[in-house]
Amino acid sequence: MKILIFNWMDITHPLSGGAEVVTHEIAKRFVLEGNVVTLFTSRFKDSKEEETIDGIKIYRAGNKYTVYWKARKFYHKYFKGKYDVIIDEINTVPFFTPRFAKNGERIFVLIHQLAREFWFSETKFPFNYLGYYLLENWWLKQYRNIPTLTVSNSTKNDLEQLGFRNVSIFPEGINFKPLEIAPEKEKEPTLIFVGRLKSSKKPLDAIQAYKQVKKKIPNVKLWVVGSGYMKNTLQEFADEGVTFWGHLQLEKKNELMRRAHLILVPGIREGWGLVVTEANGFGTPAVAYNVHGLRDSTIDNYNGILCKGNTPANMAENVIKLLADRDLYNNLQTNALVWARKFSWEKSFQGFKSCIHRIPHVFTAELPYETDQVITLFL
Repeated sequence: MKILIFNWMDITHPLSGGAEVVTHEIAKRFVLEGNVVTLFTSRFKDSKEEETIDGIKIYRAGNKYTVYWKARKFYHKYFKGKYDVIIDEINTVPFFTPRFAKNGERIFVLIHQLAREFWFSETKFPFNYLGYYLLENWWLKQYRNIPTLTVSNSTKNDLEQLGFRNVSIFPEGINFKPLEIAPEKEKEPTLIFVGRLKSSKKPLDAIQAYKQVKKKIPNVKLWVVGSGYMKNTLQEFADEGVTFWGHLQLEKKNELMRRAHLILVPGIREGWGLVVTEANGFGTPAVAYNVHGLRDSTIDNYNGILCKGNTPANMAENVIKLLADRDLYNNLQTNALVWARKFSWEKSFQGFKSCIHRIPHVFTAELPYETDQVITLFL
């Protein structure tokens, strides 16, 4: 096949995140199987207009706002009639490919998560109200009849409530082999936050939770991994027990997740919550907010704990409970390793490919519950 992907960022963009990792891992596996994959995306400082990474031909034009109308121009000038499949990846704003790609291509839409609360967290008035109450619903409803791929039951349910008729789920993967046994952790209780330092990720909640934990466990530490516009504010609020590591290379980030006792994952919503699965692979359970995506990757009282109140106080309460109850912690740690071993990029690719070829494929993760014995991650 010849596959054309439209996405607002690629894996090398300084603001790229989990969605771009998923796209790249899937795309490079299509290349390895002999397919031709082209990615059209936005430019950033010092980026190249054209580049090939892992066999994926990348074209860049416009910025993260203008890339959408640039996509239409590039399609008509360079891509028209040359591809079998088009992937329209929606990160808040769609590319509206069904409007201009009408040359026999099969169009699929990839949506990791809806924006919803992000409008109020990351945009200002009046755009937040316009986006939440008008734009997003209007944009997405134009895709209701397009075959759609997503990464969690949470997003699938959101889309079906908007009238989407053909939604398939494929699991996200991790880029390493999970450990067989729990590793040695830091001598002092250590918490870790990994993610962009922006409002929607709620890093301030993690620091507030840490401060409350410290009142009960004075020697506790917090590692903050990531960069973003909130860094200065967070550093001013934090105390001497918090270490800011900034943006790290994969090897160092993985080392810190392996050494930490728990990963704190607040936030307003996720597509899946890949950082939970990654931390689980190093025997690190999660304490996460009970929101879309995180309630899919974090199974309450199995590989982590979901906060009932979604507040720093409730997060701190759960952290204290886990650090004090060694048996409970060990159970969650063991389960976390078992859970993480169910995920790989190869499984993710096979699930995605099945969607494209319309081949029935089911990926399940069995849990030791009396009810709901199987969670189906791809239908």
